[in-house]
Amino acid sequence: MTTDATDARGVTAPGPYEPAPPTPPPPEHGGTTLHKAAPRAVREPRRSTATTRPTDYFAALGAAAASLALTWLFFTRIAPFTGGLGFVVFAYALFLALYALLVSFDEDGPAVRDRIASVIVQSLALLLLTALAFVIVYTLWSGRQALPHTNFFTQDMRSAGPLDPLTVGGIRHAILGTLIQIGIALVLTVPAGLLCAVFLNEVPGRYARFVRTVVEAMTALPSIVAGLFVYATAILALGVAQSGFAASLAISVMMMPIIIRASDVVIRLVPGTLREASYALGSPRWRTVWHVVLPTARSGLTTAVILGTARGVGETSPVLLTAGFTAVTNLSPTDGPMVPLPLVTFEFVKSSQKTMISRGFGTAAVLLVLVLILFVVARMVGGRGPGELTRRATHRRVVASRRDQRRFAERAAARGGLTAAGNTPAHPESPERGPVQGVDGS
Repeated sequence: MTTDATDARGVTAPGPYEPAPPTPPPPEHGGTTLHKAAPRAVREPRRSTATTRPTDYFAALGAAAASLALTWLFFTRIAPFTGGLGFVVFAYALFLALYALLVSFDEDGPAVRDRIASVIVQSLALLLLTALAFVIVYTLWSGRQALPHTNFFTQDMRSAGPLDPLTVGGIRHAILGTLIQIGIALVLTVPAGLLCAVFLNEVPGRYARFVRTVVEAMTALPSIVAGLFVYATAILALGVAQSGFAASLAISVMMMPIIIRASDVVIRLVPGTLREASYALGSPRWRTVWHVVLPTARSGLTTAVILGTARGVGETSPVLLTAGFTAVTNLSPTDGPMVPLPLVTFEFVKSSQKTMISRGFGTAAVLLVLVLILFVVARMVGGRGPGELTRRATHRRVVASRRDQRRFAERAAARGGLTAAGNTPAHPESPERGPVQGVDGS
């Protein structure tokens, strides 16, 4: 005996033991047959694809609370342990053990190991984020006394000394020096770095492998070695004076391997099918690189330039040997010393006066903001995805499309007029009238 159920729409559904109705035969002339959807009562519920569950949070919170309590008990009552670092390390190890124990009540071995690995990775990410936040907050807080003064950004140290208050003097000369030196370094390194990265990917061989090995070795080059290299070759051997240009050469030595290595990795990610499609259309290698490879990897190449710029902006050792030191503003990169922000920060912080130390931390804060501004500008310039055009490029493409449409319409109208006059056949393959004649009579 079966029981029928009626849903809210008045449709009678078969009972739990009643066989399903036969599938209707397909239509005689082909087509698609749509089956009726199953009743809501027998549909399979949706499964959650989330990687974390509420029990994971409860286990983590419980393990953290228990580890803190047990660690405090060990350090104050049971064992003669002392020190803040030891407290943190002991609490973290105890937290991992307790978390594994709690997770093992509900999961098997592989799942427990997966949870432990996830907790370790996330805790390391939190540790790095905390360290970065601490550095930024500490720098801003230590330079809070110098940053509110307008003269700190509009004056140099020409008329200020270690004993003068913060209302006198500033770091204008260091800001301009950093911008000039980084600008020269980018002009030298970006074309050469991108060209080298393209060479490593488009012209493989033994020499390319040798160059890649040298570049990878230079990424770990100590900055003081780069400064000594430029000091020995450019200043001592060639007679170049300590100046902004010499400092730019030293910064370029540090930026070049970073840009080449990061650009090499990004260009490798460009699908080979895009290159093959370009070659199939008859494009030469240089046009394929210029119009296919580089636009596709534009966002990643911008990131590579950002990494190189961040490396160059924060270097102190190379410019310490090549830039010289001055307290006045110098806008000529080839005439006289030119100091950047890292070198000024180093010189200010070495002083024993509180005002100079405040100026040093204020200079470091300005350096952080400058790097952030450069990052934002670079992302705005090259942050568009592959195939995404600017408004101007989109307008040019629309104008070109309209021009092509108008030209095709004029050509069709001309052919239609010739057909109506009897000069060309109505059908291009008509055997009575011979071959088709074009607009120009060919």
